[in-house]
Amino acid sequence: MRLAHVALWTTDLESAASFWQKYFDAKVGDLYASKRRVGFVSRFVVLPDSGDQIELMSGPWVSDLGYSERVGWDHIAVSLGSTDKVDRMAERCAAAGNLISPPRMTGDGFYEAVISMPDGTRVEITS
Repeated sequence: MRLAHVALWTTDLESAASFWQKYFDAKVGDLYASKRRVGFVSRFVVLPDSGDQIELMSGPWVSDLGYSERVGWDHIAVSLGSTDKVDRMAERCAAAGNLISPPRMTGDGFYEAVISMPDGTRVEITS
């Protein structure tokens, strides 16, 4: 078994797609607009090397209520392959104002930093 893709809601589909393209060099797919669910639009982004896919979804009913812990998925973690790559990405994100937590070694053995998509969705970057 493997995950086919993960999906997340966003209030700004184009900014979300640009984020994944800018920071992860992801390939952004064509815009899909549902004919059955009026207002639903999405784009798939594909991460290089792995082919892993993230479906970015939006619709007029999606609201940005800010971050709060709740039942459900909390974040996605993307392995960049080395501590140096984590450090470099964290520096880029700090300069852009979307670094939440600087690089550190976690208690469970991961070297990671936490960055934010334009809508506040958290992404862990790991070595």
